Amino acid sequence: MHIETGDSRFPRWTHGEVSRRDIPGAAGSNEERDTGMKTMIREVTAIPTLMHWRKEVIEHVFGVEPSKRLLVFTRRYYREHLADGTHIAVVAEADGADAGCGAICLTDELPSPGNPSGRCACLMNIYVREPYRRRGIGRLIVCWLIEKARGLGYDKIWLETSEGARALYEDIGFND
Repeated sequence: MHIETGDSRFPRWTHGEVSRRDIPGAAGSNEERDTGMKTMIREVTAIPTLMHWRKEVIEHVFGVEPSKRLLVFTRRYYREHLADGTHIAVVAEADGADAGCGAICLTDELPSPGNPSGRCACLMNIYVREPYRRRGIGRLIVCWLIEKARGLGYDKIWLETSEGARALYEDIGFND
């Protein structure tokens, strides 16, 4: 396992070669979990919705209030990358209530033996609200995003994570 440099609270992981059948919960975007909750993943392109979720993630994950400057750059990022298709965001619903979010940022790097296409997808902003945690919603978000990236031809999928989510990502097939 290899951890690249960056914020040490969020080590960078890459996704191993797994097929769709190897990803628990990857069968579809809507499914009943063992909790009996009806869950659904939907793509989101509305910038106000994305800004709301990003602010919530920064406050709850990083423990800070986002600065006006950060919000300006975030809004600019969404305008640019939603328009060119290099940012795909989702919201997870549980029994009709918004429960979590996630996104993939799509980019290219120099092709290599481990990534011959050079296409990279970075999982970002994976977050589940406290009352919905440990119910499979985070897994649904991540698996939906992995399938989307693979379907678009991205050979390398990576993320940065906190210790709290490490077991989830290991179970799905990521390694550091």
